[in-house]
Amino acid sequence: MNLTILLQTVPTTLADSAVAAASDVQNVAVSQPEVTLSFWDMCLKGGWMMVPLALLFVLAVYIFIERLVVIIKANRENSMFMNRIKDYVYDGKLDAAIKLCQDTDSPSARMIEKGITRLGRPMADVQVAVENVGNMEIAKLEKRLGLLATVSGGAPMLGFLGTVLGMVQAFFEMEQAGGNTINLSQLAGGIYTAMVTTVAGLIIGVCAYFAYNYLVGKVDSVMRRLEMRSMEFMDLLNEPAAGNK
Repeated sequence: MNLTILLQTVPTTLADSAVAAASDVQNVAVSQPEVTLSFWDMCLKGGWMMVPLALLFVLAVYIFIERLVVIIKANRENSMFMNRIKDYVYDGKLDAAIKLCQDTDSPSARMIEKGITRLGRPMADVQVAVENVGNMEIAKLEKRLGLLATVSGGAPMLGFLGTVLGMVQAFFEMEQAGGNTINLSQLAGGIYTAMVTTVAGLIIGVCAYFAYNYLVGKVDSVMRRLEMRSMEFMDLLNEPAAGNK
């Protein structure tokens, strides 16, 4: 009789033990918080190499914003500007045309002003003067773009340098451990710190690369506009001569 009761209670006891074990596992899984990696924490793990990378990032942002404002301002132009210049030249009001160019703050206006001041000289001299001013205006717009291109190429190299230095430090710690057991967490932490600089350098380099090409495209649009205005001005000077013939 006692044996029968014992056999009946064993399955219940085993089931209760299994449920209790499952509950304990679930409680342990719930009690462990989820570990996440924030961007700021990742930056702090990069070590001292993150300082020059941060400076390069700030420099790239400054150059991009400053050049973008200048280029957008240079690309703005009153649609009636050339029409008014043509009217003044046809009427012989060169002083009024020069005054209009001086009051208009744009590369095209400065280029046309130089051409008007050279009237009376051979057409080749006028064209050379206009083209020289146009080239100087383009050079002003391209100011600091070379530095931005340097950032796009230099930031990834600094990131790789930080990674190499971090790996050297990690292997140095392994060598110092000798025959002792190597702490994998410390080794992984060193490698993790080294890889952060590569990620940061690549992010800065890619952003600077796209920013540089975007600004170059904007400068090209201004250059095409200047070329068009130069041809319009030279055609304007040739029209009265053709009419007199």
